[in-house]
Amino acid sequence: VQLQAYGGGLVQPGGSLRLSCAVSGRTSSNQVMGWFRQAPGKEREFLTAIKWSGGSTVYADSVKGRFTVSKDTAKKTLYLQMNNLKPEDTAVYYCAAAIGLITSTMSRLEKYDYWGQGTLVTVSS
Repeated sequence: VQLQAYGGGLVQPGGSLRLSCAVSGRTSSNQVMGWFRQAPGKEREFLTAIKWSGGSTVYADSVKGRFTVSKDTAKKTLYLQMNNLKPEDTAVYYCAAAIGLITSTMSRLEKYDYWGQGTLVTVSS
């Protein structure tokens, strides 16, 4: 599985941005796709994940209600809609893939085997 995240950029506080992650290579029916981010000087953190088949989702409390994950399996693309962005959302955003995770493990970074290269989101006026 190869992943390529794109769509980052500069956005003002309160604004919105949609990130995309193109998925290539073989996909699996029990594949899980996740979004993570890493701010300067901080550890990479989980944001949200979605099951490729079925679509059940998990969100971190820090983004629940502001960020929405979705997918288009026909286009093999994962999305992250981010609303009401704050300066503290500034980070490099990564998409990742894992196989066979159960819901309780979908937030665990170490469970993801495939990573995209990241796209930078800067929230600033």
